[in-house]
Amino acid sequence: MMQNRDIVNFDEAALDNIIKTSTTTVGVMVKDGVVIGTESQATAGYTVATKTAQKLFQINDYTAATISGGVADCQYVINQIQALSRLKQVEEGTVPDPKYIANITRNILFQGRSYFMAMMIVGGYSLHEKKGKLCGVDLLGALFEEEKFISFGSGSPFSLGVLEADWKPNMSKDEGVELIKTAITSSKERDAASGYHIQICSIDKDGFVQIQ
Repeated sequence: MMQNRDIVNFDEAALDNIIKTSTTTVGVMVKDGVVIGTESQATAGYTVATKTAQKLFQINDYTAATISGGVADCQYVINQIQALSRLKQVEEGTVPDPKYIANITRNILFQGRSYFMAMMIVGGYSLHEKKGKLCGVDLLGALFEEEKFISFGSGSPFSLGVLEADWKPNMSKDEGVELIKTAITSSKERDAASGYHIQICSIDKDGFVQIQ
């Protein structure tokens, strides 16, 4: 996960570097909702800037998001969507749907059009649809809704290999947690930019639960 903005003028090489941002974030669909996880290492070039970076955030009672990219940019976007979620809840009296949160995230990043170095996983439980929702949003504002799993960051190729092999439909929450632990551990073993503590949450009809 990069702490400093290295890009002045946007180009294809810059996009490639951002997509390879130094972190590992993972989300999986399970039978009753979603499980989302990441690790806690943040880098500044080849230096480990911190071993305890927060990369998993509760947005509201039924939605969470992970971050990869520039720390300041990601923190700004997280603060914006948390505030907009609270405003929506006050206006309508109900917790905003995860898809709504994913869409406002997309709108913020699209309006920036590569200004924000941020790629985010947004997931949660839809009280309206009575099921889990899992979306990825890239720095250009493209939104991808996933039915199985997703992973972003420099360690994602290693996590995706584990997810492709071991994910199955109707997994229990506990199985999803163990799968994410295995996937992120695989990335920590092979990706120098991913490391230290694993952060995991689950979200189902009972709401957001921080697991570790």
